[in-house]
Amino acid sequence: MSEGLDFTSYNNIKRLSQEELVGLWNEYFNDKSNKAVRDTLIVQYIYLIRYVVGRVKVTLPATISIEDITGYGVEGLINAIERYSLQKNTRFETYALIRIRGTIIDKIRSQDFLPRSLRAKIKTVKNAQETLKQDLGRMPTTLEVAQYLDIEPEKVTKILSEDMTVTSIYDKKGSSEDGLELIDTIQDTNKLNPQEQMEEKNVKEDLERALKRLPERERVIMVLYYQENMTLKEIGETIGMSESRVCQLHAQSIMKLKNILSETRASRLQKSIIA
Repeated sequence: MSEGLDFTSYNNIKRLSQEELVGLWNEYFNDKSNKAVRDTLIVQYIYLIRYVVGRVKVTLPATISIEDITGYGVEGLINAIERYSLQKNTRFETYALIRIRGTIIDKIRSQDFLPRSLRAKIKTVKNAQETLKQDLGRMPTTLEVAQYLDIEPEKVTKILSEDMTVTSIYDKKGSSEDGLELIDTIQDTNKLNPQEQMEEKNVKEDLERALKRLPERERVIMVLYYQENMTLKEIGETIGMSESRVCQLHAQSIMKLKNILSETRASRLQKSIIA
């Protein structure tokens, strides 16, 4: 399924309506051995691979090809479809984006894409850094490393930029399955107090309910824009609509949400007064 994927032809794919997608998912849940249904789902969600690949590729060395990470993305999408269930209480798109990105990162980490000669240069520079660190009692500058190795500072910078250590904030510390994930060790300097957390929770719940009251197309635009961080142009390409039309619907959705949220706050205030 990963062979011959052409993202440029995505807009030519027959897009299913939300009702048709729900029916397709129900059919797949009833018989997960049906590869034809699974492949149809893959085609419908190919745009998620394009989205992740577009963002991951800018942080990777030029030695890693787009074809490679695209293939890994397809594996991630297939894995997401096969593992997804309604009990996860999350949108498939959100679940799949995490799976696709995770698969790409895991595959990259498991392989060394750098040529042996470049890996040797990286090792030389890092050894020089460590030696100078011991002598200076601090991390050396690029200029100091360059002088130590008798090469140009620009060359040191270029060599180090080719080094790739992909670290996930979900990596576990220690070998135990119960080990803390790296994300758990990051201090949240913006942590809210209990009252603020409750207020934030109420706002999120109000917003979720308000979003559900929007027409499907407008809801998709809002989710892709604010949750998936896609640009209006990217959203238009994804759902087969002009950027100006997406912009118009986005503004329209904002106004609707404001009105819905105002009604919600007024209703809550009225109930608190009556109580």
